[in-house]
Amino acid sequence: MHILFDEAGKLLTGRLLSEAESSLQVELDSGKRVKVKTANALLRFEKPAPTQLMAAAGSLADSMELELAYEFAPEDEFGFADLAREYFSASAGTSEQVAALLCLQAAPHYFRRAGKGRYKKAAPEIVAQALAAIEKKKQVQAQIEAWAGELAAGTCPAPVRQQLYKILFKPDKNAPEYKAVVDAARSTHTAPLTLLHNAGAIESAYQFHWQRFLFDQFPKGTGFPQLQAPAIADELPLATVQAFSIDDSHTTEIDDALSLQGLGSGSVTLGIHIAAPGLAVLPESAIDQVARSRLSTVYMPGHKITMLPDDVVQAYTLMAGRDCPAVSLYVTLDEATLEVRESRTALERVPIALNLRHDQLDDVITEAWLGGETPVHAPPTEIAALQPTLAFLFRLARHLKAQREVVRGKPENFNRPDYTFRLEGVTGDEPRGDERVQIGTRKRGAPLDLMVAEAMILANSTWGQWLAECGVPGIYRSQASLMPGVKVRMGTKAQPHAGIGVKSYAWSTSPLRRYVDLVNQWQIIACARHGRTAALAAPFKPKDANLFSIISGFDAAYSAYNGFQNGMERYWTLKYLQQNNQSELTATLVRDNLVRADTLPLVFPAMGTENLPRGAHVRVRLGAVDEISLEVSGTVIERLDLPVDELDDAASDESDGDDEGLAAPLALAISVDEADTEETTIASATASPPVGDGH
Repeated sequence: MHILFDEAGKLLTGRLLSEAESSLQVELDSGKRVKVKTANALLRFEKPAPTQLMAAAGSLADSMELELAYEFAPEDEFGFADLAREYFSASAGTSEQVAALLCLQAAPHYFRRAGKGRYKKAAPEIVAQALAAIEKKKQVQAQIEAWAGELAAGTCPAPVRQQLYKILFKPDKNAPEYKAVVDAARSTHTAPLTLLHNAGAIESAYQFHWQRFLFDQFPKGTGFPQLQAPAIADELPLATVQAFSIDDSHTTEIDDALSLQGLGSGSVTLGIHIAAPGLAVLPESAIDQVARSRLSTVYMPGHKITMLPDDVVQAYTLMAGRDCPAVSLYVTLDEATLEVRESRTALERVPIALNLRHDQLDDVITEAWLGGETPVHAPPTEIAALQPTLAFLFRLARHLKAQREVVRGKPENFNRPDYTFRLEGVTGDEPRGDERVQIGTRKRGAPLDLMVAEAMILANSTWGQWLAECGVPGIYRSQASLMPGVKVRMGTKAQPHAGIGVKSYAWSTSPLRRYVDLVNQWQIIACARHGRTAALAAPFKPKDANLFSIISGFDAAYSAYNGFQNGMERYWTLKYLQQNNQSELTATLVRDNLVRADTLPLVFPAMGTENLPRGAHVRVRLGAVDEISLEVSGTVIERLDLPVDELDDAASDESDGDDEGLAAPLALAISVDEADTEETTIASATASPPVGDGH
């Protein structure tokens, strides 16, 4: 005796060995013996043999017409044998009964299960809906196959092109466009990105990187809603200073300016003046919501996405010729010893006399000129008049830096330059990606750069400590030590920053382009107005969940923005190599097989470095450039016996983080964590870092 039984929805056959009250002992064709519940046994038969039965029944089931079976099936609940008698004949045998069972199991849209071997006809409207869905599924599958065929043949269907970034980076795996790419990639044994590139879906490497970033970070676009900069309600006193800013020529968000009083009197007062949008823009306002959604200005060569609308920026930027609202830190020093005697904070209007541009003046305002030597090129009259002020500021900057280095336990390394990118022929708001690129350098620690950087560090550390003394929380950056692996962290408590060498450090000097600075400015304004009782009036209270939310969002966004900037600088560096037909570079071995180009911001893998010591100076022949993956590799062709400067200690020197991003191909370049880099900053619209902004 044989039986047909249902095992978890699957039909099986076997020889009946024994039978108990509620179970059967069955031997399968494989020889395996199984225990089957009596309720699961659907049919008992002597012949034909199970394999013959299933083959014959399967053939019969394939020949059955579902519409006809549905019509013949009883209206009430029925068994598969009932359908066999209605469809085939009243004397339907074992093969016909099993065929009916197979037909019923394969057509759930016509027949719903009512028990083991029992079924009931679905309502006509349900059948109609199911058939329509099946037909639609067939059409979608046919469309997927057609699109996959086009992709495999080297052309990209428009719907796939429209979903390009979603398919690659945030796919809906049930979408037909995604399935078509997967099917085509599988059939052609090609990676999806390569497949789409070959099919013409990626028309421009530059647009690929740009649109990918927008898709990820600005899915609703980069435009601003209609916003009007609110006026500052306070009657602010006019400061008795003439301040000047130092920025790149393309900088529009002028956040900071400097002034000096009392030079030659023995007691000098340094003024650090920060643009004050926090006096007008309030937390939870429309402008605040925009700033909090963006969290920072995004910089890249030839373009930038500002944190705030330009009209709002221009209302508060420290533009020359205006009396600008500012939060000012005045630090009184002994002119001879440079010892800090006192500091105070003021909310005021500050006359801005000059907007100096370091890229135009770095060759004029040199250490020699500041020391009294006659310059090769005479500076403009207004710059020449500033020589005593600038000379003192440079002296002070070197003193402050030396003090910080004592705390750090080692000097800061400025061995490598900052690279600047200038695109020629940009005709619209955004680069096309094929412009001519010029890559220049600005050595870290140049006089103007150092003056502003040290002034901003002084302001950020002083205000950070002041917030803590007033019991007002802020957003701090701290680093426990310079030991390898100890990163910079953001938090709400004033803690030491070992990398910079200060007791506490709160970004506060770039409120027009960095949201945490605006948040800290609100807290500083509360302290300036209320002093020791500021904790009651400050917008953010201790342990405020909003502060922790801002820190979390800012960390993620700032890291993504930095990674994108690194990727775009790498793109333009590779473009520079192509435009100048540069097939060889001199480089220095960094570690493992990675080398750093001597004259370009480029780190890349090179073969032939296996037996070379770290710091070896080599000539490398470059391979092919891949603008999509941002990859290039090389082969060492010569060991150069030239003296090289000792490499920076990458494990503990914070200034090393920028090159690691430039070293990474596409898959890594956007995820490089730049959060532990205080020495470097997001670059300006020409990818030249705003002076001091990293501090």
